[in-house]
Amino acid sequence: MEARATLPVPSIGAREAPDIAELYERPGPFVTVYLDTNPEVENAAQRSLGHWRNVRRDLETAGAPLTALDAIQALVPDAHHRGTTLAAIADSTGLQLTRTFDNAITRDVGRWASLPQVAPIIEVQQSSPTHIVVLCDRVGADIAVYAANDGDRGTALLQVVVGDAQDPHISKSKPGGWSQPRYQERAENAWEHTAREVVERLTKVCDIVDPRLVLVSGDVRAVQLLQEHLPPRVASVVRLMTGEPVNEVATLVAEDTVALLEKFREERGQGDRAVEGVDATLDALSAARVDTLLVHDDPRDERMCWFGADVPLVAPDPQPLRDQGADQPQMARLADVAIRTAFCTGARVRVVPATAVKERLGAILRF
Repeated sequence: MEARATLPVPSIGAREAPDIAELYERPGPFVTVYLDTNPEVENAAQRSLGHWRNVRRDLETAGAPLTALDAIQALVPDAHHRGTTLAAIADSTGLQLTRTFDNAITRDVGRWASLPQVAPIIEVQQSSPTHIVVLCDRVGADIAVYAANDGDRGTALLQVVVGDAQDPHISKSKPGGWSQPRYQERAENAWEHTAREVVERLTKVCDIVDPRLVLVSGDVRAVQLLQEHLPPRVASVVRLMTGEPVNEVATLVAEDTVALLEKFREERGQGDRAVEGVDATLDALSAARVDTLLVHDDPRDERMCWFGADVPLVAPDPQPLRDQGADQPQMARLADVAIRTAFCTGARVRVVPATAVKERLGAILRF
């Protein structure tokens, strides 16, 4: 059977989240913390520290090393300046990964385990794909790049201004008489030249950051000229902006999830390139057949699974792993094991709603 083509809907793998992939190269165990750092309350720093003290006490009881706990604690007092949730992962050598989110959490999480819990980080990253906002007029355009790997999603990572407001031919004049068409043609030519320049700069930026979405707004004629000159690879991700950028991005993310689940159901109906449920998905992961893992991770879900620390194999119990050459099988939460195995076998991950797949675990297969 031929391998299926790569899915058009983006998911998160080692290429998109190299810092997560690097975690799986470390032996563990890991401390994982998700902490409420709401900045909208009085004495936000003290409140965050109060949340941390409770989490730290439980982690100390569980045996987490002081080096990991002290490294995370150093982040807590100022975390509320960057978002409503602090995510931190550390091991005995110190801090390994941090994120701050605008997404509020329902409860604090503190875990000392063989594997880190990264599903919330993946979910935030998939909900805020790299995107570009272009505001254009007949003088030029402002091009801003946004991504959500860290910090304030409202802050542009890169801003480019294109155009020259001093160009004397940038506006159509109405001098009257025989010269009027010549002036208007000169202005139209200037607008088109500007549009080509904007497209050139936009294309270079797109080639660098590979955006999921380019939102365009501004002067109607300027937008029209820009669209006329876009190369196909850029035009395919361009949308006219009709509302707030955050809402436009949220709509796209929801459409992506719907499209992926439709593809999953289609492959399940054909019966050969999709699986769901724990046993079938673990078998596919161990065989490196998974293209995209579909997972829902409830932090209260304590289902456990065995994995090979030295080989990307998983199973509900350790003996099959030993039979396949895993020297020292380890145990961790099912969702964490599944995500780790996906990353280690070149698959990507999409966090989906709880009811989307049977037993909160499924996959679209490569073959």
